[in-house]
Amino acid sequence: MQEGLHPNYSHETVVKCACGNTFTTGSVKGELKVDICSKCHPFFTGKQKMVDAGGRVDKFMKKFNITNE
Repeated sequence: MQEGLHPNYSHETVVKCACGNTFTTGSVKGELKVDICSKCHPFFTGKQKMVDAGGRVDKFMKKFNITNE
């Protein structure tokens, strides 16, 4: 194998999620910041998060003058 070809995998990395959860793992980087982890992902929690969907539907209904009967 060639010398100096592979990255140094000896870092103990702290992974920080946007929800505040942190855990350590091995990586070639020193620190990782992620948007979603297993503590807040809908697949693992069983809770569905709706992000501004209600406002979009109301805006669509108002734009095309559709009434809810």
